[in-house]
Amino acid sequence: MTQVTERGTSLSAAPRAGVRRRSPAAAACVVGGAVAAGLGLGFLAVLVIVLWISSPYPDSGPGGALHLAAGLWLLAHGTELVRYDTLSGVPAPVGMTPLLLVALPVLLMRRAARLGSAAEEEDEVLPAGAVFSAVLCGYLAVGAVATVYAAGGPMSADPISAAWHIPLVAVLAAAGGVWGARGRPLGPLPSWLPGGVRRAVVRPRYALALRAGAGGALVLLGGGALVVGASLAWHGAEVQSSFLSLTGVWSGRFAVLLLALTLIPNAMVWGAAYALGPGFALGADVTAAPLGFPGAPGLPRFPLLAALPSAGPGTPLTWSVAVLPVVAGLAVGWFAVRRAREVSYGETALTAALGSVVCGLAMAGLAAASAGPLGSRRLAEFGPVWWATGAAALAWTAVLAVPVAVAVHAWRNRPAMGPGGLDALDADDAVEDGWHDSGVREVRWAAMRKAAGALIPEIGVSVPAAVPEVPEVAAAPEVRVRVRRAVTVVAGLDLDPGLLVGKSAEPVEPVEPVSGPLAPPVVGARVLARRKPPPE
Repeated sequence: MTQVTERGTSLSAAPRAGVRRRSPAAAACVVGGAVAAGLGLGFLAVLVIVLWISSPYPDSGPGGALHLAAGLWLLAHGTELVRYDTLSGVPAPVGMTPLLLVALPVLLMRRAARLGSAAEEEDEVLPAGAVFSAVLCGYLAVGAVATVYAAGGPMSADPISAAWHIPLVAVLAAAGGVWGARGRPLGPLPSWLPGGVRRAVVRPRYALALRAGAGGALVLLGGGALVVGASLAWHGAEVQSSFLSLTGVWSGRFAVLLLALTLIPNAMVWGAAYALGPGFALGADVTAAPLGFPGAPGLPRFPLLAALPSAGPGTPLTWSVAVLPVVAGLAVGWFAVRRAREVSYGETALTAALGSVVCGLAMAGLAAASAGPLGSRRLAEFGPVWWATGAAALAWTAVLAVPVAVAVHAWRNRPAMGPGGLDALDADDAVEDGWHDSGVREVRWAAMRKAAGALIPEIGVSVPAAVPEVPEVAAAPEVRVRVRRAVTVVAGLDLDPGLLVGKSAEPVEPVEPVSGPLAPPVVGARVLARRKPPPE
C-alpha cells in the first residue's frame, strides 16, 4: 500500500462545506459604489477649491474648503446642515436642497449599478439583488466617512438627517440602475403582497392613471417655469441690481450664478404652488399667493427672490395664473381615456380620479423636497407647504379631469355617421326594411335554389334534425373502368358517370332514377379527393 509522505506530492485539501468562495464580481460592485460616491465628492471638491483659489478674500484654508465640499455633497442628498458661525450666535439650519444638485449623486449611483449588472468576472453573473446590495454597501461606506469628515467644517451635517437621507437616495438610484440594466422588466409583484392587490395592480387603469398623473405634474412644472421666467423678465431691473450688489469680483458672481442655476428646479415647484393657490412661505407668517402678498422686508438679497410679486392685494395679472391648473386638469382627463370601446364610463371616470391622486402625490413630494429652512427665526420656514400643495393639485385636477375624461370617452366612442348625418342613417334603415318587406328577397332566394337544385333549402324552412331513411338502390352491374383519380362522391350529388371513365371505356348502362332526394337538402357539398396513405 502506497503511503503519501512529507517528501511526496502534497494533496490538495478538499473544500469545506461551510466555506464560500469569494466573488470577484461582488467585490467589483462594492468598489464601483465607492467610486461613484468618490466621484461626486471629487467634483464638488474641485469646484470649491477653484472658487477658493480665485477668491481675493478667502476666510479659511484649503481644509475648510474641503469640509465645505463634503457638506455640499451631503446637502445634495437632502441632509440638513447646521451653520454655527452666525452673527447672533444661534445655530442656523440649512435644509433647502438645490434639486439640480441632487442629479449628481443620482446619476453616478445609477451608472455604478448599471455597470455592476453588466460586468462579468470569470463567467460569473450576479443576480440583481446581489448587485444592488454590493453597490449600496460601497456607497454608504463612503457616505459615513463624509458625514464624519464634514463635522469639523463650517457646516456640519445633522447625523439623524444623514442617517436616512443618504440611504434613501442611494437605494432609489441603485434600484433604478439595476432595473434599467435588466431591461426594465415588469414582472409579477412579490408573493408576500395580498392576492387582491396583485390582481388589481395589473389592470390597465393603473398604468393609465400613472401616465395621466405624470402628465398633469409635468404640465404644472412647465407652467411653474413659465411663471418664474415671466416674473424674472418683469422685474429685470431689480434682479440685475440684486445680482451686482452681492459681490464685485467675478469669482463671487460666478458662485452666485451657479447657486441660482441649481435652484431653478426649486423655483419651478414654487411657481406651480403659486399657481395652484396655496403659494409658498417666505418666513414665519409670510406667504406669497395669487390673492395677495404682504411683503417680506427681512429677506436676503438674491436674484431669484428679487422676482417676487409686489406687496399688496392680488391683481388680475396674478389671478391669471389660475389657467395653469386648469390646463393640468385637462391634461389628466385627456390621458386617462382608453381607446378600447368596451371600457365603461365608470371605468374612465375612476381612472381620471386615480390620475388626479397621482398628480397630487407627485406635487406634494416635490413641494416637500424643494422647501426647507434657511436659518432660524424668520427664515425657519421657506418654501411651499407640501400638504397644501398636494391637496390643491388633487382638487383642481379631480374637478376638471373626471368630466373631461367622460366627455372624451363619449366622443371617441360615438356611432359612425354618414355624409347626411343621423337622418341619412335612419333613411337607409327605412329603405333596408322596405326591401325586406317587398318580397324581393324571396324571389332572389327562389332563383338561387332553382339554379343550385336541392342544395339550398326553401326560405323559412328549417332542415329536420333526424335524417330520413334512404331507399335501397339496385346495384349497377360491375364495370371495370380505368379511373385516372379516385374521388369521393357525397350523397345528394347527381354526377355524370362519364366523368369517371376514360376515353376508351365502354358506356355504362344508365341507372333508373330514384324518386325523391337521396339525402335531405343541405347548404352545400364538397368533392374531396381521396389521398393515398403515406408509405410506412
